[in-house]
Amino acid sequence: MLRFVSLCQSRGEVFSILPQLFTGTIMLEDLFQSSTSVSLLVAIMGLLVLHRFYSSFNSRDNKREPPGPKPLPLLGNLLQLDLKRLDSSLVDLSKKYGPVFTVYFGWKKVVVLAGYRTVKQALVNHAEEFGDREITPIFYDFNKGHGIIFSNGGSWKEMRHFALTTLRDFGMGKRISEGKIIEECRYLIEEFEQHEGKAFNNTQAIDYAAANIITAIMFGKRFDYRDPVLHTIFDREHESVRLTGSASIQIYNLFPWLGPCLKNWRALMRNGEDYRNDVRRLIAELKETLNPEMCRCFVDAFLTRMMNLEESEIKDSHYHDDNLHYSVMNLLTAGTDTTAYTLQWCLLFMAKYPHFQDRVQEELDRVVGSRQVGVEDRKNLPYTDAVIHESQRFANIGPLALPHKTSQDVTFQGYFIKEGTTVFPLLTSVLYDESEWETPHTFNPSHFLDKEGKFIRRDAFMPFSAGRRACLGESLARTELFLFFTSLLQRFRFTPPPGVTEDELDLTPAVSLILNPLPHELCAVSRQ
Repeated sequence: MLRFVSLCQSRGEVFSILPQLFTGTIMLEDLFQSSTSVSLLVAIMGLLVLHRFYSSFNSRDNKREPPGPKPLPLLGNLLQLDLKRLDSSLVDLSKKYGPVFTVYFGWKKVVVLAGYRTVKQALVNHAEEFGDREITPIFYDFNKGHGIIFSNGGSWKEMRHFALTTLRDFGMGKRISEGKIIEECRYLIEEFEQHEGKAFNNTQAIDYAAANIITAIMFGKRFDYRDPVLHTIFDREHESVRLTGSASIQIYNLFPWLGPCLKNWRALMRNGEDYRNDVRRLIAELKETLNPEMCRCFVDAFLTRMMNLEESEIKDSHYHDDNLHYSVMNLLTAGTDTTAYTLQWCLLFMAKYPHFQDRVQEELDRVVGSRQVGVEDRKNLPYTDAVIHESQRFANIGPLALPHKTSQDVTFQGYFIKEGTTVFPLLTSVLYDESEWETPHTFNPSHFLDKEGKFIRRDAFMPFSAGRRACLGESLARTELFLFFTSLLQRFRFTPPPGVTEDELDLTPAVSLILNPLPHELCAVSRQ
């Protein structure tokens, strides 16, 4: 520590570099052009991190805290973690330290929950204590504490309640949403048919199909797949999700002052502002034609509530423009990415494992025939339902969920966890729990079937998380997945491109906040 201080005191240029570094006049990569600059940067980071680390580490009392690997003063446990597949690293650590353990990301202390029983006990049985959201610097940059997903307290409770109520009013879990999804299935099938059985990348078509379901609820309209507005909004949003999961942004969350020096952070800030402006324009169009007597969509419902509260002169209302804009953005992102990525995985698994695809299509032919599949058919399609559930489990698209934070001091499984501690519910360890799944690392639809071939629910099936922060659009997502998947499997057989075998199809996920498939092509061969 004294060596760092001595170095900084002997280098007057520290004080000339700092303003440039923080304002972005020079970039982090520029500093690495000389050994002197590297030494200075290390010195600065060392002083800041050592202070935070020792303050945190030495403030412990004698209460029994979760165990974990010994952290280094500057880096914490970063050298023991693979930031590209953080969930895998944490699963490995849980085998040594148990289902509740501590890791340090630099100076930042994080408690990790591993395994189905532990995650359920925390999120469901101790929902209040583990129910706050940890708002990392990048998520604060995106939402400023507003909206639904990255907020806490009274604002979060009111926005989540309003969203749940309004989504139900506009068809979530009802036949009205089924009709919209079936209509979108037809557009998606037409898009696939245009490729006439030749190999193509289905990512954009599936993205836009999923996006149109949530935009119909948010804005009361769907977009043509070639509409530049649709392309601009969701292509930019997907890029932001990808960048948010990058290693450099995880480093930014530890050292926020580095933001202007990081290429990915600068790109995210541009994307975020453009995304907000796109959403503002769509909301402004609806505001101009608002009729409180005829509610067309989620935005109308929110604007009407704002108007009524303003007329009542109610102060300190949570219904304001910021909560409207960020809530819409939250729902657009959550309502598109998880469904689209899961459906992409479903089709990739069918091409990878054609014997499972054979059984799905045999069941569809026998039970439904050529007519349109409906939600009511699910109970008569146990094998198909099992394949969809197994695809969600095996794909594991949200391996860490979004970080939680303890709302109060809590003693959990004999360990003391302080109020305000960041908590990672490790969903990978739930969906791959060896004590809950017979063959956790194998794609196996039998996980969801009994001996008679009937569909069975599994408690450890938790892709939507659980408790107070569980995905509020779960019922809509389940309906979308079922109808999109069955409609496509009725119409097409999915195969690898010519010259590629099933074994050569790569199931390695892309590095992102959400685990989506790597870019790939499949053939959608007509069965008609």
